[in-house]
This record gives sequence, C-alpha cells and structure tokens, in this order.
Amino acid sequence: MTPNELFEQAQQAKLIPQTATIQDSYQFGAVPDELAQLVKEGIKTATTSAYDLYHVDEPLPQKGAYDVILNSQDQPVCIIKNDDVLMCPYLAVDAQHAYEEGEGDRTLKYWRKVHHDFFVNEYQSEGQVFDEQNAPMVLEKFHVVYPPLN
Repeated sequence: MTPNELFEQAQQAKLIPQTATIQDSYQFGAVPDELAQLVKEGIKTATTSAYDLYHVDEPLPQKGAYDVILNSQDQPVCIIKNDDVLMCPYLAVDAQHAYEEGEGDRTLKYWRKVHHDFFVNEYQSEGQVFDEQNAPMVLEKFHVVYPPLN
C-alpha cells in the first residue's frame, strides 16, 4: 500500500476531510519500525527535527497538517495530524516534550543522550557540525488519526 492509498482510505472512512492533503511521508529517526509502532500505539505523540537540516526547498511542518508515518521498508503505518509546531533551541527542549516523544524511559536525560548522538550523526552527514548550545529545533506535537487508536 502506498501513503496515498492509506490517506484515501482514511478519507473514505471520513476520518480526514476530503479536501485535506498529505504534508509529508517519512520514517522516524534511527529505529523507524520501533518509533512507528510507538506512534501507532499512541505512546509517541511528539518529535523533534533540526531546523538547520531542512533543505531550502523543503517546507517546515505545519500545524493542522497530515503526515503518513512509514516503517523501515517505506510502507505506511499510520497517519498523524500535527496539533502544534514550534521552534526552540536544543537545550530548551523540556522534560514534558521528552516524555511525549515516548522513547526509552521517557526522561529528558534519555532524550538528550539519544538525540545528541542522532543529531551529531545527522549534521555530520550533511557536512555540518551540531552545536547543542545554538541548534534550533522544530518540535511537533501530533495525534494518530488513522487507523483509529483502539
């Protein structure tokens, strides 16, 4: 199944307006299957991306937009809707956001450890250096709209 086919299913089920479109389809982080499952179960309701790593032609996430979450095989797992999108410095990400990301023990300490390592690698792959003191982050809060949580 493609992301568009899953989106059409959700529209036919009247869980997404017919006028809505997909903002993006993507995998989460270094362990996409695990993270997609956390989203599908309603445990992961937030994510963080590095503003510096968005390409010029790549739009930032928008509040109210729909995204299709993919597994490691680029197969759609679920559709989310962004409830909020905000920017803040890396070190300003708080314990509540870390908890809502749903990973590990859900503490800020765990979040900082895995995200620091992740962002160091991601910046490096783009020929940049991750500076946790100044790196702007894009924080998204979302909920699953399809398939419905049980």
